[in-house]
Amino acid sequence: MSEMFRITLPDGSVREVAPGTTPADIAAAIGPGLAKAALAARVDGELRDIGRPFEGDAQLALVTSKDEKDALELARHDFAHILAEAVQNLFPGTQITFGPATDDGFYYDFAPKDRPFTDEDLPAIEAEMRKIIGKDEPLIREVWSRQQLIDRWTKQGESFKAEWAQELPEGEELTVYRAGKGEDAWLDMCRGPHLASTGKVDPNAFKLTRVSGAYWRGDQKNAMLSRIYGTGWLNKKQLDEHMMRLEEAAKRDHRKLGQEMDLFHLQQEAHGSVFWHPNGYVIYRALEDYMRRAVNGAGSKEVKTPQVMDARQWEQSGHWGKYRENMFVIPDETPNIEDEGPMVSEDVQWMALKPMNCPAHILIFKQGIKSYRDLPLRLVENGCCHRNEPHGALHGLMRVRQFTQDDGHIFCREDQIVDEVQDFCRLADRVYKDFGFNYSIKLALRPDNRFGTEEMWDQAETELRDAVVRAGMATEEYGWEELPGEGAFYAPKLEWHLTDAIGRTWQVGTIQSDRVLPERLDASYVAEDGERHRPVMLHRAIFGSYERFIGILIEHFAGKLPTWLAPTQAVVATIVSDADDYAVQVTKRLQAAGIRVETDLRNEKINYKVREHSVAKVPNLLVVGKREAEEGTVALRVLGSQGQQMLSLDEVVAKLVAEATPPDLA
Repeated sequence: MSEMFRITLPDGSVREVAPGTTPADIAAAIGPGLAKAALAARVDGELRDIGRPFEGDAQLALVTSKDEKDALELARHDFAHILAEAVQNLFPGTQITFGPATDDGFYYDFAPKDRPFTDEDLPAIEAEMRKIIGKDEPLIREVWSRQQLIDRWTKQGESFKAEWAQELPEGEELTVYRAGKGEDAWLDMCRGPHLASTGKVDPNAFKLTRVSGAYWRGDQKNAMLSRIYGTGWLNKKQLDEHMMRLEEAAKRDHRKLGQEMDLFHLQQEAHGSVFWHPNGYVIYRALEDYMRRAVNGAGSKEVKTPQVMDARQWEQSGHWGKYRENMFVIPDETPNIEDEGPMVSEDVQWMALKPMNCPAHILIFKQGIKSYRDLPLRLVENGCCHRNEPHGALHGLMRVRQFTQDDGHIFCREDQIVDEVQDFCRLADRVYKDFGFNYSIKLALRPDNRFGTEEMWDQAETELRDAVVRAGMATEEYGWEELPGEGAFYAPKLEWHLTDAIGRTWQVGTIQSDRVLPERLDASYVAEDGERHRPVMLHRAIFGSYERFIGILIEHFAGKLPTWLAPTQAVVATIVSDADDYAVQVTKRLQAAGIRVETDLRNEKINYKVREHSVAKVPNLLVVGKREAEEGTVALRVLGSQGQQMLSLDEVVAKLVAEATPPDLA
């Protein structure tokens, strides 16, 4: 008799099963309801196909639609494969590449035979996908050798897949998934897992959303592909709710509102860099002033560091080896101005625009001898950084190449770390609440590609965790969660995820405990024992970057910024020209009180003026006519509200002054 496998269920019970038994068999043995509901399985914590046999004793947890995170990932992965099969059915000769699940759906990249795909192709592709789902084709996992894959893709004319297969390691278990049975079954190279069959996804729970261009393997030197995006869910209700969120998000798009409010623009002459208009720069400066008050009150000292540093500095810090592809490099010599010959010499020395501020802050720390009494030393900088993001990844203010961080680094002793992180948690809490955000805190743990020893990482992760616990924030109320593998290459980090008005989350603030960079850049202080010791470096930011935070604010408030942030806080508009002099008087009174106010004396109907200033998201419109001029009053119209209030000039000045006061000064 074959050796039996012991399968332990979440309730602690154990089932002994024969080799060849699958999680689906155990689900069926427990009951028909579970057999129908089970979508996949976690075997010793690994998400697997429901029909993949056990390989030995194991811990088993069956995955159903109630395990929404796992279920959504499975469904979206299946939708991506079904999309690829549908495209090849409709457009023979199209080559497939890759198609992962995303946070709200999936995409797949194709190399079309005749022409790039367009949005007009999507309805037909959706219909073909529903046919495939209706066929309920089994999704069968198979293990192939590397040479089998190369031969298969070469024979099928799949040059992109063949190229990728040639780079796969010899001897590694490589898996493919077959949709259907027989030689004509559709096949894709994939790690999995998948649902048991195409019919397990809801045919009414997905929608293809758009087509865009994408370079093969993300490299601009490679072929341009057609990327088809879709959104996928477990049921139609979830899809409908998501589409409503997308519709609302489109209304709130910061690029659209930024144009309507005349805040900023971007153009090809400076890819990924923002041209701030006067209105937008008012918001930027208001945030900058707010942050200065916040960090100065927390005992930080502001510094300013160079934009360009020698490549040898980046080599020493480790960024040159691990981050160079995202850096803009500059030759440290005068370029050749002749028509002939290369622009720079072969032995040129290189410099780079800084992608981050931390190495420069260490250089400031190293100036002069530091004592243990000098610590903690908190340095902050509104530091302009440059990162070489791919053109296709740029997105308004949310992803740019030039940005300014509200960056800070705390150099401290080992015994000060938990207190410093705890204080930062409380500072971040005050800031986010001032802007009306709810948030959650996540601990991003060590990635596979990292510097430092295991002991160093153990200690750094424990310190961050302990600080959140001591701050009383490692709770469900604060959305506390630990994220394996999500840390930076040199340090674990705490992340703050804001939730906006329509339920989207944005990762903004961070703090990272780092012992690697002080070691690599030879930073030290004289301890109480008279010996030199390494400081620990805490990297921290609250906004993350001003550009992205402003984009988030615009979308969160749908452009209707709080009065203290609004570029124009009030407009005084006349009904008739007889009130012009009084309008100017009201404007001067408000200006004297510190209000950012404009006067609209144009010979236009008041309804036209109201509409125009509403589109520009001016929070307060002060309407004056002949009667208001005689009585010394104003009719106040607040953006987004119905009707108006009749107030004396003194009352409206007091009201606007209160609203225009930043929350930390109120």
